[in-house]
Amino acid sequence: MKPVTLRQQAGVALLEVVIAVILLGIGLLGAIGLQARSYSALADAGQRAEATIQADKLVAMMNTDVANIGSYALAANGTPAAALAPWVAETRTLIPGATAVVVVAQQGTRWRVDITIAWRRKQGTDTNTHRVTAYVI
Repeated sequence: MKPVTLRQQAGVALLEVVIAVILLGIGLLGAIGLQARSYSALADAGQRAEATIQADKLVAMMNTDVANIGSYALAANGTPAAALAPWVAETRTLIPGATAVVVVAQQGTRWRVDITIAWRRKQGTDTNTHRVTAYVI
């Protein structure tokens, strides 16, 4: 058996360093990808929370103005009535590009209110939709 000489081991440490750097680079790219996805999810969650708050505000407005509840109806791409216009403007400010549809229907002694708020977080992505159904007495 022939003893191992230093000449045969030359460059092994350099090869180990190159492999370690490649593995570290792959790990860092994975971490950056996770960070980008978490930022996207956080932005979606923030807009969904805003939609929930806005829908709740509208239901509260309707509860205090039951006599005029029919004026809160809004068709897709429709022009909001005077009572609803400030809410629509605020919703579009808080959720850029948001569209709202409000359906008000009487069911016996109560009113059924369906609120749909839709938006796109960025161009080319699917539309996010938040729907709320409430009953006003």
